[in-house]
Amino acid sequence: MGQQSESNRMSKHLADDMNQAYHRLLAMSGEVENMINLAVLSLMDRNIETAQRVILLDEEIDRTEVSIEAECLKMLALHQPVAADLRRLTTMMKVNNDLERMADLACNIAERASCLVAVADFPIPERIRDMAEEVVLMVRTSLRSFINYDTTLAQEVIEKDNHVDSANVDVIDRLIEVIQENSFWTEPALHCFSASRQLEQIADHATAVAEDVIYMVSGVISRHQHQAPHARN
Repeated sequence: MGQQSESNRMSKHLADDMNQAYHRLLAMSGEVENMINLAVLSLMDRNIETAQRVILLDEEIDRTEVSIEAECLKMLALHQPVAADLRRLTTMMKVNNDLERMADLACNIAERASCLVAVADFPIPERIRDMAEEVVLMVRTSLRSFINYDTTLAQEVIEKDNHVDSANVDVIDRLIEVIQENSFWTEPALHCFSASRQLEQIADHATAVAEDVIYMVSGVISRHQHQAPHARN
């Protein structure tokens, strides 16, 4: 009876610790989504003040990511979770890392936006705005799937990734045309190309979150099983 009582106590402590880390992760996810929205806004509006806000926010995300990872590692060491608890905890660690990488990429987009402020007449391809809207939706949906343990939403995110890949190709093609029309635009076009590529990478991380949700809920590893494989960057 004593061993069972101790086991129940440890199980409750693990549940409490996981819920605390989980809610910190949810708060972090909202901040990262906001960073992505601001980064896109700074790019399309060439707003340096908005870009600087994104860059400043990144430091707080870095600190939060390190803190959540430390909490998760402590839980692994102290409680040695198994089965569903282990899947949930490892998924939280992966999502934590993906969110931090999304924040880094949003920061990079903001830096590219800062470089475009000086060239107000450079024609940013409108396709980037469409692409950005789809990426933001993918991020939002992947986080909803994580919050709600919803594998249907997760699968929707995975299926949308090819659309973003295609949009990125369209943006690159248009930027090549812009450079060919006027070589003066080469440098800002390269900044724009970088921003587009970073949006595409954010979509990859949203897809990774969705794949991890499927694993957390079902125990099935879906990574690399769909048409376009996704490596964590």
